Amino acid sequence: MPYQQLNISTPKPVLSWADHDLGYEETKMAKNVASLPFVFKHVALMPDVHLGKGALVGSVIATKEAIVPAAVGVDIGCGMAAIKTPFLYEQLEGKLKQIRLEIETAIPVGFNDNKEVEKPVLNWQGWREFRELHSGVQHLEGKAMKQMGSLGGGNHFIEVCIDTDNQVWLMLHSGSRNIGNMLAQRHIDTAKNLARLAENSLPDKDLAYFIAGTSEFAAYWRDLQWAQEYARFNRDVMMARFKKIIEKFASGGKPVKPLLTVNCHHNYAEKETHFGEHVYVTRKGAVRARTEDYGIIPGSMGAKSFIVKGKSNAESYCSCSHGAGRLLSRSKAKDQFTLDDLIQQTQGIECRKDTGIIDEIPAAYKPIEQVMNQQSDLVEVVATLKQIVCVKG
Repeated sequence: MPYQQLNISTPKPVLSWADHDLGYEETKMAKNVASLPFVFKHVALMPDVHLGKGALVGSVIATKEAIVPAAVGVDIGCGMAAIKTPFLYEQLEGKLKQIRLEIETAIPVGFNDNKEVEKPVLNWQGWREFRELHSGVQHLEGKAMKQMGSLGGGNHFIEVCIDTDNQVWLMLHSGSRNIGNMLAQRHIDTAKNLARLAENSLPDKDLAYFIAGTSEFAAYWRDLQWAQEYARFNRDVMMARFKKIIEKFASGGKPVKPLLTVNCHHNYAEKETHFGEHVYVTRKGAVRARTEDYGIIPGSMGAKSFIVKGKSNAESYCSCSHGAGRLLSRSKAKDQFTLDDLIQQTQGIECRKDTGIIDEIPAAYKPIEQVMNQQSDLVEVVATLKQIVCVKG
């Protein structure tokens, strides 16, 4: 669907691909961001837009000579990875519970980490730069090494999926773990302190920013890029283990070459060129969608997911949504739904069925088909997936 310009009075317009009116708090958050003096051209809101911290989740913010750390968020580099395998569903049929249990054994979830650090992790080039990161995280190098190749909690997940041709896909969602969180928190605190000392008039303290050319900006940008690469490689490490498990059950352990590989961030910032100008683009719950970009847009547990290719829509800053988007907060979902509801809504999926994941129940999210219909001008669908195994963080 084409975008609509929000009927609000701000220095820069807000363009929305959502098919619903924003609530009061959402509108206020959009106005706050669009009122920042360094915002470039306009703010773009994706179809899955919802409340965040400082900036809306599902927003794309292009800026000139400044960046807002809290708009990027604390899970720096959070994103998705997927591979298309040559296997068919029939090769895994009857083995799904064993597969789930092996995934849960091989890949730590929640606050857990790896007991040993494997060779590919030790050899990651990013460790050579660790000593250059913020002084407040220097004691976390060992923890960061052990968490490399772990999923985390919340809405992070690992899934075995099948497409409309019964082809098996492997998909996972994770970010930069504790080290990314700690780096983000340190820099957000620095930005807030600078704003307080300068007595900057901000509509929201979480919109404190760094100005390009300052030492604080340079330090944040260096740490941001490092954490984004940590997150990307973290997904690669997990995917390698995941792939071995599936190969064990589908091909007797014989390695196979993926038919397609996708690894994309949806909480990050990069330098890009838009409308002929060099800008900093922050995608907070959004995926880059240039014509050469493959992306992943997952639905909730129990819903469809989509592999997409971008259409380079200029007004969206070449972006698309990162998922279905929440309808209910985690606390409201826990209050509203029961274990019986979860069991009913995840029928046919091999997954945990306990009270610990009620906050991730499918009904807590927007219908993914609705979200996809709203961005036909942003992406084309390459594959439609349905999960058969789901491991939650």
